[in-house]
Amino acid sequence: MDLLVEASPRRVFANAHAYHINSISVNSDCETYLSADDLRINLWNLNITDRSFNIVDLKPENMEDLSEVITVAEFHPHHCHLLAFSSSTGTTRLCDMRASALCDQHAKLFEEAADPSHRSFFSEIVSSVSDVKFSHSGRYLLTRDYLTVKVWDLNMENKPVETYQVHDYLRTKLCSLYESDCIFDKFECAWNGTDSVIMTGAYNNYFRMFDRASLRDVTLEASREVCKRRAVLQPRRVCVGKKQKETDVSVDSLDFRKKILHTAWHPKENIIAIAASNNLYIFQDRLTPNGHHNTPEIQSAPPKWQTQPNPPTY
Repeated sequence: MDLLVEASPRRVFANAHAYHINSISVNSDCETYLSADDLRINLWNLNITDRSFNIVDLKPENMEDLSEVITVAEFHPHHCHLLAFSSSTGTTRLCDMRASALCDQHAKLFEEAADPSHRSFFSEIVSSVSDVKFSHSGRYLLTRDYLTVKVWDLNMENKPVETYQVHDYLRTKLCSLYESDCIFDKFECAWNGTDSVIMTGAYNNYFRMFDRASLRDVTLEASREVCKRRAVLQPRRVCVGKKQKETDVSVDSLDFRKKILHTAWHPKENIIAIAASNNLYIFQDRLTPNGHHNTPEIQSAPPKWQTQPNPPTY
């Protein structure tokens, strides 16, 4: 019979949020964790379920004065006193809980100055940060907005050290994306185990990988049509003008109902998980002739990916 997975709650931490929770992050001390909603971030002890401590509060006295909301929050992987949270204005704040119990004053503010000549009605919407991830080393921050994914050095606040265009071909379609509410989609991002490759999702069930060393990138597809067992995923290409290859996909034929918002990368192995609508796809890099996996340390570009021999079904 098929394997059935059932989740049963061990503890319930309740009555601490007035809005939908958008983030949960376990601290490196393995004793506390944070939960965040649009306006507040609370600190919990894993063994105390009936009370929490508010460490960030953006709620103004008059809600008409509200200018931004919290979109995502995460603890530093090594330093239990550091946390980062991003907002709808495109900024990311680094907070140090050693300085103050209430982190209403940030230690660092990561923000890229906008070019006034390129400002439009959609500028603030597409600059909203939908995800933030610390690198495994703790040196960098990875942020995702609607059109790009950026790498920030914790020692440099004024601009990112790397910027990758995820789907720049959508700039001419922002009006229609706004009318369909797709422009408010929240895409996640992920590091590989060595912080050398970045992954994030896109439309048409595509997901993107960027190799930081070689600056090479690849677009792959996660769908039932192409994900046969042990099948190697073939690169995809979205074209704005005339197709150069038969396999190219025109930007006008993209299906915006098919989107990959959630992605995850195994912390040590080259195994990734991709969520596309109600399907969960698990891929691993292609096996070498001797039956072993390619090691992440010797990758010069994003590896070839194939479906696992026996992927779980959810």
